[in-house]
Amino acid sequence: QVQLVESGGGLVQPGGSLRLSCEASGGFTLDYYELGWFRQAPGMEREGVSCIGSSDDSTWYADSVKGRFTISRDNAKNTVYLQMDSLKPEDTAVYYCAASLKDYGLGYLRCGYGYGLDSWGKGTLVTVSS
Repeated sequence: QVQLVESGGGLVQPGGSLRLSCEASGGFTLDYYELGWFRQAPGMEREGVSCIGSSDDSTWYADSVKGRFTISRDNAKNTVYLQMDSLKPEDTAVYYCAASLKDYGLGYLRCGYGYGLDSWGKGTLVTVSS
């Protein structure tokens, strides 16, 4: 399994922006991996935020973030990004990235639930508050 390290979390005011990064470490590469971002708010279940396919051409977004968040990847840097704009207090959560070498398809099971994603980072905290 690939080792993943998230970064970029922090405190931001409502309406602000953050860009999260998830980088492979330990000599692994993210080439050909399906990648996802998930989040878990206090007292809430973990939810899928966004996914990007191994081909770089397909994406999936939760309805709650559609139009505000953008996922992208740079295989040369072994990194996947989550650009978060127009942040709301309800976006406050610990954000995790996850990966799978085996393609499954960017539907709810993979991207909303996290089925088959066998590599997870430790998370980075995003707090949206005034």
